[in-house]
Amino acid sequence: MSWNNFLFLKYLIKAMEELLTSNLFVQQVKKLYKVGELLGLDIDTLEALSQPERVIQVKIQIRGSDGKLRTFVGWRSQHNSALGPYKGGVRYSPNVTQEEVIALSMIMTWKNSLLLLPYGGGKGGIRVDPKKLTLKELEDLSRKYIQLIHNYLGSNVDIPAPDINTNPQTMAWFLDEYIKITGEVDFAVFTGKPYELGGIGVRLYSTGLGVATIAREAANKFIGGIEGSRVIIQGFGNVGSFTAKFLSEMGAKIIGVSDIGGGVINENGIDVNKALEVVQRTGSVVNYPEGKKVTNEELLISDCDILIPAAVENVINKFNAPKVKAKLIVEGANGPLTADADDVIKQSGIVVIPDILANAGGVVGSYVEWANNKSGGIISDEEAKKLIIDRMTNAFNTLYDFHKRKFADQDLRTVAMALAVDRVVKAMKARGLL
Repeated sequence: MSWNNFLFLKYLIKAMEELLTSNLFVQQVKKLYKVGELLGLDIDTLEALSQPERVIQVKIQIRGSDGKLRTFVGWRSQHNSALGPYKGGVRYSPNVTQEEVIALSMIMTWKNSLLLLPYGGGKGGIRVDPKKLTLKELEDLSRKYIQLIHNYLGSNVDIPAPDINTNPQTMAWFLDEYIKITGEVDFAVFTGKPYELGGIGVRLYSTGLGVATIAREAANKFIGGIEGSRVIIQGFGNVGSFTAKFLSEMGAKIIGVSDIGGGVINENGIDVNKALEVVQRTGSVVNYPEGKKVTNEELLISDCDILIPAAVENVINKFNAPKVKAKLIVEGANGPLTADADDVIKQSGIVVIPDILANAGGVVGSYVEWANNKSGGIISDEEAKKLIIDRMTNAFNTLYDFHKRKFADQDLRTVAMALAVDRVVKAMKARGLL
């Protein structure tokens, strides 16, 4: 083998290793086994917890507006039902994989357990770029997906919700198709629905409300309060924009925001409403007229008090983690830090509030909607908002006290997962599943 070929092979192996370690499923299993060691769980229990109870893969075929048959692949992962029916969103993305869906369903199991919700973890996805489909094609795709998985759904079985590139309209199509197929007029099978179909107004912003609530509570404990704190938010979609809105109302200063088009930093503060208007008018917050334009990579390592990655997974890794300058990281996205990044960040003394707590406002909002549908629709939006804030605040305080009392030498992610995993294991043992 020539020297050049040897170097290329070495480069290829290194690239493959990096790709493998960035896989979200691999990251979640690594975190689970770390927690398992802390809790003294045996290998058989960890193996049971690392695998989903069921994964449904479907081939979805629709007739495009051009008359051609188009084929897509979709999944629904049902990770664990020890605490109740599966609960989790459905995403439409060209990058969706089966392993990603399984990993996200695992995260949902821990999230629901930590928030003391009567749910297990589920997640769904279709590998599709929704921007390339017409509205009619999206509707056909959504309805066909439900046709293929409806036997595995139900308000006491598995309750999907919106996720990336899905919304209340998607849930309305899901619900209507489910009712047509099963004959069951059960609006509690899906959450995140339009208001007219049993949805609640707070579900639209419940994830952002939850992230902001947790950021406030964490700031009070770790950095002297939220008032005047300098906040950077990576991702300015539904979660990031509502997080920015609520944090601004709490007295924080939003100094940096970004979306897929890039970002902007303004030390004098960013007007959230103005930023939203810029996005609506131009398509990206990078066009905000005041401040310095930056890439997403630059934004993540810019100086601030609170950093909120609210876009996608694995954006903070072992390569950029040493450059992060925030005092506090609040995970608005699922899995924005890799396991290797966790180790680096812990050594630097930065406090991380993990995703299974920080962004759980969405599933708490879904829980309120589901319970409201089950009881006949008797809750007001103000009552629902208060329930979400109270549930998130109580969960944070429980975690904080548990951390101080039992695992003060561990990072908060490890302790949060330990609390969540322990509850699931105890439920499985009580039911004879272990």
